[in-house]
Amino acid sequence: MAKYTLLKTSGRAKRGRFETVHGTIETPVFMNVGTAGAIKGAVSTEDLRTIGCQVELSNTYHLHVRPGDKLIHDLGGLHCFMKWDRPILTDSGGFQVFSLAELRKIKEEGVRFHSHVDGRLIFMGPEESMQIQSNLGSTIAMAFDECVKNPAEYKYAEMSVARTTRWLKRCIDEQKRLNELETTINRDQLLFGINQGATFEDIRIRHAEEIAAFDLPGYAVGGLAVGEPTEEMYRILDAVVPHLPQAKPTYLMGVGTPANILEGVERGIDFFDCVYPSRNGRHGHVYTNHGKMNLLNAKYERDERPIEEGCGCPVCRAAYSRAYVRHLLKAGEMLGMRFCVLHNLYFYNTMMSEIRLSLDEERFPQYKQEKLRRMAEGELETAAQEKFSRG
Repeated sequence: MAKYTLLKTSGRAKRGRFETVHGTIETPVFMNVGTAGAIKGAVSTEDLRTIGCQVELSNTYHLHVRPGDKLIHDLGGLHCFMKWDRPILTDSGGFQVFSLAELRKIKEEGVRFHSHVDGRLIFMGPEESMQIQSNLGSTIAMAFDECVKNPAEYKYAEMSVARTTRWLKRCIDEQKRLNELETTINRDQLLFGINQGATFEDIRIRHAEEIAAFDLPGYAVGGLAVGEPTEEMYRILDAVVPHLPQAKPTYLMGVGTPANILEGVERGIDFFDCVYPSRNGRHGHVYTNHGKMNLLNAKYERDERPIEEGCGCPVCRAAYSRAYVRHLLKAGEMLGMRFCVLHNLYFYNTMMSEIRLSLDEERFPQYKQEKLRRMAEGELETAAQEKFSRG
């Protein structure tokens, strides 16, 4: 079974260690998103080890649709399928229900919606979500929930959260049944509950207290970073995180930018995930300690420097120039996208390592302030230079 050890605190910020059947996770941690069992941008699991990835995150809905969770089960589970021996977290499919809003019909039993691949009708409820995640054999499974839109109507948010709590109980019961089966790949699979409630503090707090009573291995805050202003997200975290168990890992789903992560850590978040580093990388946007850069800009056409001087990622260590990476991107070569994604994921994983060290050394507030200052000043300088280069 899992064991979470709270090593240090700085205000609400936590430095933890989460022991699982697939290895120990040092927190705070950023989970690298491999939606369909791979990081978009031609990044292998061997690459993930090289750039310091601790946890890979895959998507329950997408793997159910293609190639099929039963096929993955028959091939030994997702760890075997991907050749990845470290922790994997799978989401529940609930966010896909939210994102496929035009194609869904929600009832107490679950949700019927059409596949984005071939249009076939799919039914997913708590039991189905647990069965799919059990077939995948992930380290951590997420409870099936509804992610309501923002802004939401108060009455609908209340009703949705009550149903999400009922669904959580069904998830717990079904996972317990599955973990007792001889054919189950990972009989130590963990379940995290998800806090919902849109941007209503009272609903969020009540729901946090309700799900905390289930004494699960971990808890997530869902339904944020879906269109509301950043300040609203921070307000909700300030309100709800104190009502989730401090002695359990807390996961902020789908967040975010480096600044979002620093603010989330300050508010007590342990786990983060986001597609930004891979998605932005595929479009030539790279993260550095001096802010985000757009390598497609003409100013980098003759720039012989690496993406970031002093960076330890495989791309910068090999001294591939900004000019070369820009050429690859402009030519539509996959190598350019791969280089940018590798660099971005290294940046994120390294930032998390720096955060952990700053918490260990009791200097996180100073680290956060300096990191944000450097990135903000760098982005202002880059913007000014790009404006000048355009004339």
